[in-house]
Amino acid sequence: MPVRRVPASVRVDATSGEAPAPPRLSWSWADAALGAAYALPAALVALGDPGRGIALAVGVLPAAVAGLPPRRRGRLLILALGLLTGLPMLVGGLLAGLPVAAVAAVAGLALGAVWLARHARAGRIAMVLSLPMVGIGLSYPDVGQAARLAGLMVAGSALACAVSMLWPEREPPVARRPPEPPPTLDYGLRLAAAGASAAAIGFAFDLEHVGWATAAALLVMRPTAEMQRLRSVGRICAVALGAVVAIALVRLQPAAAWLALAALATIAGAAATHRSRWYVTPAFTTFLVFLLLLHADPADSRWRLGERLIETCVGVGLAYLFGLAVPALRDRLSATARGR
Repeated sequence: MPVRRVPASVRVDATSGEAPAPPRLSWSWADAALGAAYALPAALVALGDPGRGIALAVGVLPAAVAGLPPRRRGRLLILALGLLTGLPMLVGGLLAGLPVAAVAAVAGLALGAVWLARHARAGRIAMVLSLPMVGIGLSYPDVGQAARLAGLMVAGSALACAVSMLWPEREPPVARRPPEPPPTLDYGLRLAAAGASAAAIGFAFDLEHVGWATAAALLVMRPTAEMQRLRSVGRICAVALGAVVAIALVRLQPAAAWLALAALATIAGAAATHRSRWYVTPAFTTFLVFLLLLHADPADSRWRLGERLIETCVGVGLAYLFGLAVPALRDRLSATARGR
């Protein structure tokens, strides 16, 4: 399907007064330019130290995919985004050395995030963003490393917030899509089961990155079945694509300038496509993570690729089990019982 460009203003359906559903794959040059501006400091750092620069680019990524609020006052939320991603990752790092407590915490935090999402708009951010970051933090039992990554998230968001203030203000959209219904408590129980199961499997098999499967399960699950199906297939395909492209690049052993350019282009691409209905963001995330892991040691690429794909499939499979299979089975049993 051809790529559709997204205009700066949101188009409104003349008959319903609602914004149309986003295209499967969108591209906005304005958002790409904003993402490139966000990533420029990280790219400059990467010229002298690729590891630090790429790590800072990872910290910029959440701000790049969040979009630009129309008013400068609202852009202060970009800074808050760094706290909502960095601090949960640090929490995950603190829990990583305590497997039983970590599994219980993931379940409890999932239930708490869903409850909060039912009562406050900020709760949805906690459910779809902060909770998976706790899962990612489980991959970093070294608290110092977790703290450094959390700091990069905050620093990246602070840089993005400062850059965003240079962009002119614009009128807010005339109409928005109707808000999604709040998640049910039943969904909260299933989300908790998926996240806790992924963490338990990671600890039981002593996986190097416990958080990869846990984050995949928590990122893929959604209250609506259609959205989860899109995200399930999309995440596996996007992770594979991002990993393969990153491996191809690092095996060329490029100079630091090429790594810096790759980091900048990745953030620009993530920002340009963030309105897509297809779940393409993991391709950009995985590309940056693999650059960070492999730029100094390309020989480790085959192992990293297999590890990432297997753990992603485990997480997506658990999300499918608790997000789609369990409700379908329950509905079938309920219908059979009514038919007797």
